[in-house]
Amino acid sequence: MIARAIDMAFAALLGLDAVQPATHLPRRLVALFADLARPAPAPDTEALIWALWTHHPDTSLDAAMGEALTALAARRHATARAILDHLVAAAPDWSEAWNKRATLAFIENRDVDSIADILRCLALEPRHFGALAGLGAICARQDRPHEALLAHDLALARHPHLAGVAEAAAALRRVVRARLN
Repeated sequence: MIARAIDMAFAALLGLDAVQPATHLPRRLVALFADLARPAPAPDTEALIWALWTHHPDTSLDAAMGEALTALAARRHATARAILDHLVAAAPDWSEAWNKRATLAFIENRDVDSIADILRCLALEPRHFGALAGLGAICARQDRPHEALLAHDLALARHPHLAGVAEAAAALRRVVRARLN
């Protein structure tokens, strides 16, 4: 089951650069991603991207996301899951609702569910470096270093300053090289 999910994710990653962000995403993200690609982006660029992703114009959904984040931080997983399930049902075009639910599934070691939600997130927001890094972590946990490396490399292509992801990608390159020899 997990092998099939990773194979599907790998196929999706291979075509990810052809996927356009959903048209309802804030236009400001284009400039923020351009800044993020610079050698020295503004210090708050990543935080602004996350804020735009996490915000929803519907105040009740926005408040529910806040509650979900609070529940996640407090490790109240059942509460977070109920809220996130509601959010993806109420706003299926909200990429961050899918990403946060994927994060919870990752924490709970439900990798197949996490991958499914990551793919939904990436279909809406193919620049989502957090979802890509999460997918890389799942692939690494499942001993799929080639797929993990691709996911991390795609995350770094979108956000070149993710130090932890860059370190993980370097370690994965060593693993892949060792397995080829």
